[in-house]
Amino acid sequence: MPLDHAPARPRILLLEDSPLDAELIAEHLERISPVPEIRRASSRAAYVKALGERDFDVILADFSLPDFDGMSALELAAAQVPDVPFIFVSGVLGEEVAIESFRRGATDYVLKQRLIRLPAAVERALAEARERTERRRAEHQKELLVRELSHRVKNTMAMVMSIVRRTARNSGTVESYVENLGGRLRAMADAHALLFESNWTDAELLQVLERTIAPHGQADRFKINAGPVIHLDPKAALALSLVFNELMTNAIKYGALSHADGRVAIEWTREEVDGEPWLALRWREVDGPAVEQPNEDGFGTTLIQRSIRYELRGKTVLDYGRTGLTCDIRFPLSQGDENIIS
Repeated sequence: MPLDHAPARPRILLLEDSPLDAELIAEHLERISPVPEIRRASSRAAYVKALGERDFDVILADFSLPDFDGMSALELAAAQVPDVPFIFVSGVLGEEVAIESFRRGATDYVLKQRLIRLPAAVERALAEARERTERRRAEHQKELLVRELSHRVKNTMAMVMSIVRRTARNSGTVESYVENLGGRLRAMADAHALLFESNWTDAELLQVLERTIAPHGQADRFKINAGPVIHLDPKAALALSLVFNELMTNAIKYGALSHADGRVAIEWTREEVDGEPWLALRWREVDGPAVEQPNEDGFGTTLIQRSIRYELRGKTVLDYGRTGLTCDIRFPLSQGDENIIS
């Protein structure tokens, strides 16, 4: 069972020229859990250097310093680290001073005569800063997702339009057009559904294969010798869904699944090619009718070859043997797109 990580200690930049006041402030900050790390700057030069390093979560600043003043410190912080909370810890009394500091962007104003307020002020500032950071992160993530979705929708629509045109061109009747187009669109829809279930991150190869087989109701005629667990990126999952659908459709119409005793064996392995991981998958039809290589490639064959070659940078070999069709597919798996579980 993994251990919980302890929360990180807050990092505080303290602009204070008085060692005694700095010590009193540090004592009050010890009430915060976890106890903050304090870096003290007692001059303008030290403060400017610390701002450049940006290694802190909160700035605490005196209002009056020998070679500096708090308002100038606030202006520098606002220019260089606008997202870092800035709290005045000052002995200067006066409502007008406090109001002016808030107007210029200070987070809080704590009097040295009332340092008991300081821990709560720092904790509140840290919490608000974390909330702002999380909100910006969520907004950035949302923006990235919207852009990615827009990109994928455009690509998907372009693919759909290409499939519609090519299917129409290669269909002899309206019935065959409807059947072929419906199967291809269903394969795309099933792959999209599988990817949405995983938040569009990846899809397992075995699941992609099973989703393609399921609608045809012939799962019992498949022998799947599953190799290592392979997680495919969205592009690979969509491309293989279309490829599997074409192989399935061809097997039902002309290949092993058109014969009562025919069946399909599928297996895959992981290979290393020049230090790069590749997937090697074989679709092998057995005990079906003898098959012969067609005089010219139909759209299904073209789709298989182009999907593997151009979408996945891979290779396809179709062998029309007397015992049935064998399709060998190989393509590279980037490290970010695979996860092997032995």
